[in-house]
Amino acid sequence: MIFHIISSSEWAVVRTQGVYQPDSLATDKFIHCSTEVQVSEVANTFYNGKVDLLVLEISEEQVEAEVVYEDLYGLNQLFPHIYGRLNLNAIQKVYRLEPDDKGGFSFERQRLKEVANG
Repeated sequence: MIFHIISSSEWAVVRTQGVYQPDSLATDKFIHCSTEVQVSEVANTFYNGKVDLLVLEISEEQVEAEVVYEDLYGLNQLFPHIYGRLNLNAIQKVYRLEPDDKGGFSFERQRLKEVANG
């Protein structure tokens, strides 16, 4: 499984479109994703203090576009990137990602509330 952070308002729009095509496809040519252990670090780096976030759990095997693990930023970590649109049937679960009282995040699937993804 790979994971992607998205706002709940953006997710509401995406669900009606049938595919996910974020702005990063135009700017970076891929959709940024994380492994399970990378989600907390990514959330705390890019979303600290934000609310109303969700994490999409994506079955890599069901993604129709190419998934490539690469270290494009010299972080000595391989991050999964989806090179194309994300077909929504690859999304297995959607979790609510809520910040703690200091605005930080801890991603532990078994402790997070799952929300309806369809």
